[in-house]
Amino acid sequence: MTTRPIRIAVVASLYPNREQPRHGIFVEERLRALVASGAVEARVIAPVPWFFSRHPRFGRYARMAAVPRQETRHGLTIAHPRYVVLPRIGMTWTPASYARAVAPALASLRRDGFDFDLIDAHYLYPDGVAAARLARRFNRPLTLTARGADINQIARMPVPGRQIREAAAWAGGLIGVSAALSEAMACLGVDPRRLVTLRNGVDLSRFTAMPRAQARAALGWSMPTWLCVGHLIERKGMHIAIEALAGQPGVQLVLVGDGPEESALRTLAAQHGVADRVHFVGAVAHDDLPVYFSAADVLMHAAGSEGMPNVVLEAMACGCPVIATPVGGIPEVLSALPAGVLMTERSAVAMQDAWHALLAAEDDDAMRAARRRHAESFDWAPTTAGQIALFSRLTGITPPDGTPTTAAVS
Repeated sequence: MTTRPIRIAVVASLYPNREQPRHGIFVEERLRALVASGAVEARVIAPVPWFFSRHPRFGRYARMAAVPRQETRHGLTIAHPRYVVLPRIGMTWTPASYARAVAPALASLRRDGFDFDLIDAHYLYPDGVAAARLARRFNRPLTLTARGADINQIARMPVPGRQIREAAAWAGGLIGVSAALSEAMACLGVDPRRLVTLRNGVDLSRFTAMPRAQARAALGWSMPTWLCVGHLIERKGMHIAIEALAGQPGVQLVLVGDGPEESALRTLAAQHGVADRVHFVGAVAHDDLPVYFSAADVLMHAAGSEGMPNVVLEAMACGCPVIATPVGGIPEVLSALPAGVLMTERSAVAMQDAWHALLAAEDDDAMRAARRRHAESFDWAPTTAGQIALFSRLTGITPPDGTPTTAAVS
């Protein structure tokens, strides 16, 4: 067996860029931990939907157009080829467009001396479907990581679902970021012997608590605060937090993030008479999130579907309790206090009940410290070991540190 670092080409449209620094941050963080091990060398191809104008009036589409063709983040080289997306009518054709855009970038890597050993794709549609075609074309093994909506929603659609199953059948290994996702892939017909669960981790050096009083003073908060962090879309459940807030006088809600539902959420807050207690902060730099988690009384995460949301781990690492819906991998990390409280259902009433249960627990410094210790069990080390073992098995390459090919793979 060859002994050297394993060279991987990471293919993921869910990846941060200069214009969208939190887009797919969980993919970048996992890769950074992997590369830091020294067992893997990586190049990233993160395609961006093509758009014709950078004019600010086009909002998020203009930001996509402004993404550079190539950039470097944390020492990793990232290419951003463009692929054509036709909203609604063109969904089933997107993997073909995606593959045509990525193929030249993969060929360029080889010409430049980076003859990758394996393609590592994230999100099964369109990324995984396109990557399966490219793996056949370049005659390289393939790993796919399922992350949530790709399996929970898209795989249920007739044509995309068939394409996902075909891609999964080609892949040498499939990774679920939660046991729930791995089980869902098995239900799609994926051979359980090719499935491995490697949960998301949290950067414990970045996400650490600061004194709550200090954090509150820095943000100018003077009342109990619910926090929501994420893209402003229906699936993330910010509307449920607004509805629940209406029954909790003396509490404010802070929404960190941006997205297409902002206008609707502002209207909803006005309809419920809480517009003065709902604050839209907009997108916040990843490094600035710990102060929000440290200052908040709770993170509210009423998601409709999930894989393994990093925001839950990040909040707990900063000592912040979490109230969340029992979907995806959330119950695997949020089993009981001190971590937080699982809602019995996805509703405003259930969120209010969970808030009252949390208040009854009398959160204090000892509880926050215990919450941090719980989060520390979700660092990136086991996931890194599992990836190295999987990649080594598929490529026949042993990394220089002698990482065994069977470790953490099940």
